Amino acid sequence: MDGFRLRTAYLALAGTLALGPARAGERPYTPALACEDVRLLVTRAGSVTLATSPNAYEQVSRTGGACTGDTTAAPAFVPARDDPACFAGYRCRQRNSDTSY
Repeated sequence: MDGFRLRTAYLALAGTLALGPARAGERPYTPALACEDVRLLVTRAGSVTLATSPNAYEQVSRTGGACTGDTTAAPAFVPARDDPACFAGYRCRQRNSDTSY
């Protein structure tokens, strides 16, 4: 990653972290970022809330270890400027509660 893109991704992350709890419009908007930049944000933050569209967002973590209780880790693929299915990290999902025999 060139220096400009690295600085841009870092500034986006720093701004997001400085805001603390934020509205959807203040979360990093993945369709405007390169996939590598999305992964860098998640890697550096450990866990970050990403806006994947103007009205949708999700918490993505660097590892599946952030999931606890009745949740399990699942790969998080988000839209990025250069990849419509960018692997960003892991999201926590409810474990399968199907009790059929």
